Amino acid sequence: MASDTTPVFSKQVFLWLVVVCQSVSVMACSGTYEYVIEEFCLGKFRLDMEELDQHRWCSWEDTVEPYGELTNCTYLIALKMDCFWPNRQVDEFFIRIHKHYFHDCSLSGRLLRDPPNRILGPFIVVPILVTLLMTALVVWRSKRSEGMV
Repeated sequence: MASDTTPVFSKQVFLWLVVVCQSVSVMACSGTYEYVIEEFCLGKFRLDMEELDQHRWCSWEDTVEPYGELTNCTYLIALKMDCFWPNRQVDEFFIRIHKHYFHDCSLSGRLLRDPPNRILGPFIVVPILVTLLMTALVVWRSKRSEGMV
């Protein structure tokens, strides 16, 4: 009877051992990993962003390189520290980055600008001319029909 319970008991012990080891690994990554990416990755990213004019922070062409380096930095540190990537700390880290640097940017990631006048002009002039033409036509028709009674 003791031999029947031994395999079940050893499976439970093994399962608990795996769960505890994973939990310790995840807890070890929590504080230390967050500190390391703040110190190493964010420091370089801040310097790169300070070199850019703040009005160009929303230009994807200007920020793609520093942003890619920041992403790679968090990934490489996670590999070195034997942490999962992406993880909750990385998600929170990038949310803070976006709230600070990219909060005024459009969803497309492009810097919003007015179109050139050669494109914008017709969209303004044509409706105005149509409105004036229709008003003149209505007035002309209404004066013409008054005399036909």
